[in-house]
Amino acid sequence: MWERTPGSETTGPRHSRIVSDPLRDTMPWVPEDDPVLKELRAWRTELSGVETPSPPESATLPAPAERIDVQRVSPPTHPMWDVLSPRTVDPIELVSDRAEAVSNAAARTVAFPSLPVEAAASAQSANGFAIEASNLHKRFGDVVAVHDVSFAVPKGRIVALLGPNGAGKTTTVNMLCTLLKPDGGSAHVAGHDVAGDAPAVRRSIMLTGQFAALDESLTGRENLVLFGRLLGMSKKRATARADELLAEFGLTDAAGRRVMQYSGGMRRRIDIACGLVTQPEVVFLDEPTTGLDPRSRQDVWNIVEQLRDSGVTILLTTQYLEEADMLSDRIVVIDGGRVIAEGTSDELKAETGAAYCEITPAHPAYLPRLRAKLRDMMGAVEREESSGTVSIPAPNGPKTLAEVMRRTEAAEIPLADIALRRPSLDEVFLALTADRSAPSSHVLDESE
Repeated sequence: MWERTPGSETTGPRHSRIVSDPLRDTMPWVPEDDPVLKELRAWRTELSGVETPSPPESATLPAPAERIDVQRVSPPTHPMWDVLSPRTVDPIELVSDRAEAVSNAAARTVAFPSLPVEAAASAQSANGFAIEASNLHKRFGDVVAVHDVSFAVPKGRIVALLGPNGAGKTTTVNMLCTLLKPDGGSAHVAGHDVAGDAPAVRRSIMLTGQFAALDESLTGRENLVLFGRLLGMSKKRATARADELLAEFGLTDAAGRRVMQYSGGMRRRIDIACGLVTQPEVVFLDEPTTGLDPRSRQDVWNIVEQLRDSGVTILLTTQYLEEADMLSDRIVVIDGGRVIAEGTSDELKAETGAAYCEITPAHPAYLPRLRAKLRDMMGAVEREESSGTVSIPAPNGPKTLAEVMRRTEAAEIPLADIALRRPSLDEVFLALTADRSAPSSHVLDESE
């Protein structure tokens, strides 16, 4: 728009300046004869009362007319077209008439509600099991290593896999870890099929074998950083994670020493730490305390319990029955490639035999009188007694113990010790596997 410039009429020809057109400034690409642009200019003129003509044909224009107040007209069809309104407007609504939308079904887009992240994570294993094995079978030539193994491990629990040598424990673990492909049956780990989605299983697990998988020429920190880099971490993140694990496992002071200088317990701890670099969902521990002294074994037990408390699921194979009794929430007994028993430690002990009472007199000379007083409580079959001790069934638990004390006190039989005991897991294991020795042609030595 051309306008007179005050103070520019003193000398020479008249000087003029161009007042910018907001519509032209914001849409320079729109042709002058565009009908929408003309309509927008007309609306602006009506709303503001200021005329916005097209660029002049001559360099001189008459003085601008006085501002005339006009009545505000109705807004455009939708507020989005009101270019002068400073307020935020709602987007243009879609056509609400479904009949019109259905008429063009080929071009219609159907929106489905998205699945929440939590629901997607739990959908993989909605039944609450981190490990599920169903009728697993593995054969090596004519030798059947695993005949029919089925069990499940709940999330955040420790399950111990027990069995004699050659029972199929390590072969079962190797199938669950995708190191061996099952010949039959199915298994899911962390919601992934071990046969159909092996890479996803490997990303979700950690396996610690019977022997430490470490580079002994490297330091403890260097081994942890190496594992982190192999698993795709940046150098900075792998180093930070290594320091976290060293502090967590009590190995900060030994971080700069070569692994070859570590003790057996320290080597086992750094081996387990290497498997936790990526914080797995499921951990497989294959006889993790073999060859360790009692103190080192206790250190490993503490680590396993901490993992369980943090929500990690653990499948533990061991030949130390005390270890299984101490750590596991459930126990699965395998023999001859089959699951022969499953349950908690207390359940297995209850199935094997009831509690019993052990009485030790102050001197072996009192043993005949003690047996005579307790003859009716011993039952048809007497327990095998150790030297100087009488054992009787205790189906009523503390009541049986109280009755024994009452009788011995009345008979004036002095006692050195009396205790109410339950079958040990060793006794359970021997009772379950005693009569299940498989022929050598059908059993695979897992050390091969």
